[in-house]
Amino acid sequence: MVNKSASVTTDDKQARLKHLIKRMPNLPGVYKMLGKNGDILYVGKAKSLKNRVNSYFAKTIDHPKTRALVSRIHNIETIITRSETEALLLEQNLIKEHRPPYNVLLRDDKSYLYVFISADQPYPRLAYGRGKAKHQKGKFFGPFPSAHAAKETLTLMQKMFQMRQCTNTFFRQRKRPCLEYQIKRCRAPCVGLVSPEEYAEDVQNTIRFLKGDSSDIHSALIDKMEAAAEDLAFEKAAFYRDQLSMLREVQSRQAVYTVQGEADVISIASQAGMTCVNVLTVRGGRVLGGKNYFPDVDSSEPISNNLSAFITSFYFQVTDDLPPEIIISHELPDQQALQEALSTHFESKTVIKTNVREHRAEWLDLAKLNANNALKTKLGDYLELHARFGALKEVLKPVTQTNIDKIECFDISHTMGEATIASCVVFDQGGARKRDYRQYAIHGVQDGDDYAAMAQALTRRYKKHPLPDILLIDGGKGQLNMAKNVLTELGILNETLLIGVAKGEGRKAGLEVLHFIDNEPLDLPMDSKALHLIMNIRDEAHRFAITAHRKKRDKRRSSSVLEAIPGLGEKRRRDLLNHFGGLQQLLGASQQELEGVKGIGKVMANTIYKVLHE
Repeated sequence: MVNKSASVTTDDKQARLKHLIKRMPNLPGVYKMLGKNGDILYVGKAKSLKNRVNSYFAKTIDHPKTRALVSRIHNIETIITRSETEALLLEQNLIKEHRPPYNVLLRDDKSYLYVFISADQPYPRLAYGRGKAKHQKGKFFGPFPSAHAAKETLTLMQKMFQMRQCTNTFFRQRKRPCLEYQIKRCRAPCVGLVSPEEYAEDVQNTIRFLKGDSSDIHSALIDKMEAAAEDLAFEKAAFYRDQLSMLREVQSRQAVYTVQGEADVISIASQAGMTCVNVLTVRGGRVLGGKNYFPDVDSSEPISNNLSAFITSFYFQVTDDLPPEIIISHELPDQQALQEALSTHFESKTVIKTNVREHRAEWLDLAKLNANNALKTKLGDYLELHARFGALKEVLKPVTQTNIDKIECFDISHTMGEATIASCVVFDQGGARKRDYRQYAIHGVQDGDDYAAMAQALTRRYKKHPLPDILLIDGGKGQLNMAKNVLTELGILNETLLIGVAKGEGRKAGLEVLHFIDNEPLDLPMDSKALHLIMNIRDEAHRFAITAHRKKRDKRRSSSVLEAIPGLGEKRRRDLLNHFGGLQQLLGASQQELEGVKGIGKVMANTIYKVLHE
């Protein structure tokens, strides 16, 4: 049981923990580090529980994260398992359930994208989403580390085989073909313009293409085109001709990919206390892309141990796909146990390899190159960020003597009061803490009232969360006084340094003025590293707010908005979408670009732009 008494001294706690460790077995299992109130701080697995747990209390521990963890431990619980593999599986289950703050968690990284074909009958849907099998039942293809690669594949499939992409709700409600049909990206199964049998052929062709079996599709399309021509069905023959043309183009583009293989290639690099892991995804012999991760690990640990910890977290927390091969840059101390645990968890066999040759060695070299390059770039950014924090602390010495580590910044975004969103971004000396970012949808305030919106966001944030060392508010004295009132009402005004970041003369970047509650405004020179840090954080808050706002606003708007524009008929709507390639691209077009569309004059372009953006 956890001793909750506040009178327990540090010496008593250490003596109790030392006695507890002595009684631990030299057996495999899982250990849980518990805090003062019984909350789980850390979960780990070990071949020998006694040896592993005892290592945390060695005097040679230098890593600040480990020291911080040890200082907070009030009790340790253990669970004995029959093998190291069982311990690893149990450890990951506990991490998923409890999300301990001191574990290596990849919470700020999104799942990979997959292209999937739903199980809906008789007209399945073609779409993409993050996380395998988290959306609906069906066949999944991927993963695609690059969102661009997934979307490009989806667009190509839509043009070639014209499967529907709309949601089931939209599909059931259609009474006439939508614009996707008019621009030849769907065969309008919603209103019966294609038979279930013909649609099933499109589905099978899509599946075969995604699996790489394009030669069979080629032969089948030639036969259908010739048969349609013999029956004088020239429109259908032209349809198959267009599919063949696109297929040949894709085949010629992919002709260089003759190597086969399904693998994740993982390389780790470490320097100056920072670690980078590159994950390269290879499917069907093609490198689909890669992604860099910077896990918060103890760099004094052997690099193979850190790689093992990352791989465990990656496959149990991030990806839903286990390839037949995992090629790694360093041999792992628990390689066999990890291989067995992954195979058990995913119910699919995999082999972890370090010694590879030929094209697999080339993949590994590519992953190593990317890991080292990303580490070099990140290290440069880290040193610059550290210098900026030091400069900010120096310029704020007359205002506060508090150590500056954590900074939070708020911003408000809306369009004429529509879809108001408040953003909160969090930075520390390691950079942006994206997993701690938050967005607040503002309700119940007058449209365009930024003060009330900011007050609501601050209240909701700091009723539940502790204040940072510095709280930045995007705005001048008015916003600063509003924030002061909110913190005063919450009784926490003196727990942070409140700074209003006002735009300078002409609202030009680099001319910002810092406002304080009880001190004179501070006007920093344009080359000040402290000012660069504040601008960076403020700009990130603005980016985060406006991205969320546009997503919320655009969700309310659909293609029906074009139908509401007076004087814009069906043909010109179709021409617009054909010209830009879809509604999202149309929303991003300028008025001048709209004028460049055939049949759209200056007056109509102005009308369209206003409807879409105001």
